[in-house]
Formats: sequence, C-alpha cells, structure tokens
Amino acid sequence: MADDHYKIFSCKLIPNIPPERILGVRLPDLRKLAQRIAGEDPESFFAGAGDETFEEKMLQGMVICYLDGPFNEKLALVEKFIYKIDNWSICDSFCAGLKLPLKYPGEMWDFITPYLQDQREYFIRFGSVMLLSYYVDETHLHAALSLLDQVRSRDYYARTGVAWAISEYFSHFPEETMRYLHESSLDDQTFNKVLQKIIESRFTDAKMREEIHALQR
Repeated sequence: MADDHYKIFSCKLIPNIPPERILGVRLPDLRKLAQRIAGEDPESFFAGAGDETFEEKMLQGMVICYLDGPFNEKLALVEKFIYKIDNWSICDSFCAGLKLPLKYPGEMWDFITPYLQDQREYFIRFGSVMLLSYYVDETHLHAALSLLDQVRSRDYYARTGVAWAISEYFSHFPEETMRYLHESSLDDQTFNKVLQKIIESRFTDAKMREEIHALQR
C-alpha cells in the first residue's frame, strides 16, 4: 500500500520522524484497513501489532477509534495508546477519530484533563486537541481556558496545541476569550502563537485583527 511520492510528502510534514520509519501509506487506505480489522479480529491485531513505523502506530489508533464494546475496555486501550504518540499527525488524527466524548462527555472530560497537567509534549497535545475537538461549548469554556492557561511547556507541539485550542474558543466565544487574553498568564511564546492563530483565522475580521495584534508581547 506504500506510495513513494506520498512518503516524500509525509516526511516533509512530520520532520521529527526518521524517513526510514515512514512507509507512505495514505490515510484513507489506513482507515479502510482499520475498519476491517476492528470488525474482524482486533484482539489478534493488537497482540501482534508493532510500533516500528509511523503507519503501524497510526493504524493502531484508528482501530481503537473504530472498536465497539464496553467503555472501560476501550478507554484502557486509549490510555495505553497515548504513551505511543510521538508526533502531531498521529495525535491529531487519533483525537479526531476518538468520538467517546460525544457519548460520555463527563467521563471523558475527567479522563482528558489530567493530560493537560502533565509535562510530556504529546500528553499536553492530546489534551489540547481533545478539548478543541469536543469541548468548545459554553459549559466547558471557563474551565478549559483555565486548564490551558496553566500549561507550562517549552515543547513546540505542546505549545501549538494549547494555542490552537484557545484560538478555537476565541472563534466561538470571542468576548469571553478576549477577556481571558487580557489576564492570561501563558508564557510569551505560547501567548503570541494564540494571537497568530486568531489573526490567521478566516473568522476574524479586520477590526478584531488590529485589536489582537495590539496584544502581542
């Protein structure tokens, strides 16, 4: 299923993964395979699954997302898989496919939030992307901004995850998020990345861009 041209493209997008660990399999092809595995014999798949390549890890995450079954059993697989995440692509794809918060919003909120209080780059990234994917609503707005504001990391993909999440809250709740930005205790780099993402958003008008730009540190 590998495509040499797609491998070159993928290597440019995920520079922290050595090229020899990227096969170049397109994500739609992986999703089809994951659906088949989840419906046939996922137990045997997980028993023999390897972590040598980007695609093998991505496939494991996709199979977890497609699995049916008891909540606690699936959550145990999720928790184990998070330790394997070592790049933004696997993290973000896994979060997008993991629909558990739609069915178990309270339980998943309690599961997700500790990852934002961790120091590991992709734990923070996971928590941030799960918030922006499933919890951009009035109920979770203030708690989410508070959690994101407390993140302290020098890791690039942790910071960009936090910035992306806050910018998503801004796009839906501009007044409340603007008040937060005036009081934010984020480090300067993360704060300015938030502003950059808001400015670049197609939902931000010219007047708001000027106001946001004036907040730069």
